[in-house]
Amino acid sequence: MSAQEIQSSIQFKLLIIGSSGVGKSCFLLQFTEGVFKQDHIVTIGVEYGAKNITINNTLVKLQIWDTAGQEEYRSITRTFYRNAHGIIIMYDITNLETFEDIDSWINEAKQNAGPDVSLFLVGNVLDLSPEEREVDTDIAEKYAAENKLDGFMETSAKTAENVTEVFTKFGEILYKKHRSEITALNPEVRPNDPGVIIRPTDAKKKKGCC
Repeated sequence: MSAQEIQSSIQFKLLIIGSSGVGKSCFLLQFTEGVFKQDHIVTIGVEYGAKNITINNTLVKLQIWDTAGQEEYRSITRTFYRNAHGIIIMYDITNLETFEDIDSWINEAKQNAGPDVSLFLVGNVLDLSPEEREVDTDIAEKYAAENKLDGFMETSAKTAENVTEVFTKFGEILYKKHRSEITALNPEVRPNDPGVIIRPTDAKKKKGCC
């Protein structure tokens, strides 16, 4: 695809939030760099990663902030909600408590990013054995539907299962939601063009998961 065929200069700001230890950092690192790091170093404040995707012949940069889940860092992380287009709320499917915390994370997201921010629910740690699961898929799907979240998917940051798919789907959702402003910026964008092509870019390296 030639440079002339791809329109550019569109960016979406995303946050990843959720309780400490659910795998947010590993999830981000798997998407931006395609690697998994077993060592666990808890995020202090925020970590950053970026990757380009192409949606409808439009180059879109996803700027992604991974936030610390501990209460003591909330005063730092709350400032990063401003101007966010979308927020991924993550829980651990093997830890019921992290799922039960989702209500408070949704409230925090809406209070700090605004009531119209797009929210995508992600259940991580899909690679562990079914016996370790504490949150059934159908319960999480029902929760996402009842709370009118924009999407839901289960993933494994370790094996990369559905990691790219989450960002692809969320990118499509945000593109459709903000289509009018995108078209105003880029008159040549054709709204009905199908497909999303993931294209990797360099991203800042990080350590561990949280």
